[in-house]
Amino acid sequence: MKTADLVDAHGDDVHFCNLPFLKLGKRTSFAGPIATVKCFEDNALLKSELQKPGEGQVMIVDGGGSSRVALLGDQIAMILRDNGWAGIIINGAVRDSAEINGMDVGVFCVSVSPKKSVKDGAGKTGIPIQFGGVTFTPGAFVYVDADGVLTSSRDLR
Repeated sequence: MKTADLVDAHGDDVHFCNLPFLKLGKRTSFAGPIATVKCFEDNALLKSELQKPGEGQVMIVDGGGSSRVALLGDQIAMILRDNGWAGIIINGAVRDSAEINGMDVGVFCVSVSPKKSVKDGAGKTGIPIQFGGVTFTPGAFVYVDADGVLTSSRDLR
């Protein structure tokens, strides 16, 4: 489903994330139940969560909008792909963007950086997170395509 069609059909039941995302990967659209990680310049917890079966979920990452270090690179993107995640949205940076762009993944991020993150495991999972004017609640739904990112409390597919 196109996000524009979802807005037309469901109006106030969908919410638009108003960040200027960079879109990477061969998967130009994806949708699914939301899973969340909140971490700042530390991707150890994100990597751990992506090693679990994704079962078609979309990982939403609140990295505080940091562009200093990347929370996702090509190695973790392969984990995302191989474990059945529908895609990932990161309020933060990624690296290895050329490699990720050639992979069968859907990655939306706000910036790129060649620097890797620390690996201390700081952060939280499975909590509501907010950025871009919307709240991403675990178990709610997200819809992503070239026009943007929408959330809904229920599955609209």
